[in-house]
Amino acid sequence: MDVIGWLLIVALFALGMAGAVFPVLPGALAIYAAFFVYGLFFSFTPFGFWFWTLETLIVVVLFVADYVVNAWGVKKYGGSRASVIGSTIGILIGPFIIPAFGLIIGPLAGAIIGELMDSISRGNSLNRDLVVRSIKVGWGALIGLLSSTVVKILLQLVMIVLFIVWLVIY
Repeated sequence: MDVIGWLLIVALFALGMAGAVFPVLPGALAIYAAFFVYGLFFSFTPFGFWFWTLETLIVVVLFVADYVVNAWGVKKYGGSRASVIGSTIGILIGPFIIPAFGLIIGPLAGAIIGELMDSISRGNSLNRDLVVRSIKVGWGALIGLLSSTVVKILLQLVMIVLFIVWLVIY
């Protein structure tokens, strides 16, 4: 039974780390679930108030940072709310539409399309300047995505290391 428990924990950790790169996977929630698997298979005794508080805080920061960092990239390059929404939609559906490159092309195209649609809906005509600005916004979405991915990887590694340290100390 111990082997099954540890296999599930390691699988959830791997799924969680993959979720840092592929947004359709559960990410931090899979890592968080691994703590419950440990408790069910072994014991919840090592985990007290401070463990759960720190881990929950990291998960909350991950969810907030994921959106904020991505939106920051779009906004920094002059994007509108429509660009942020387009980028988010692109992140979610891009990997399904273009499996190999959708994770990169999705948010880029989503932000560009969102910015173009927003500008045109406000009465601007489609011209070279609008296209160039929309491409810059798309670039910002891509930078936001990559920055967000780095932040997620680091914070999720902190979650796993904290779990291991907590077990060693206990």
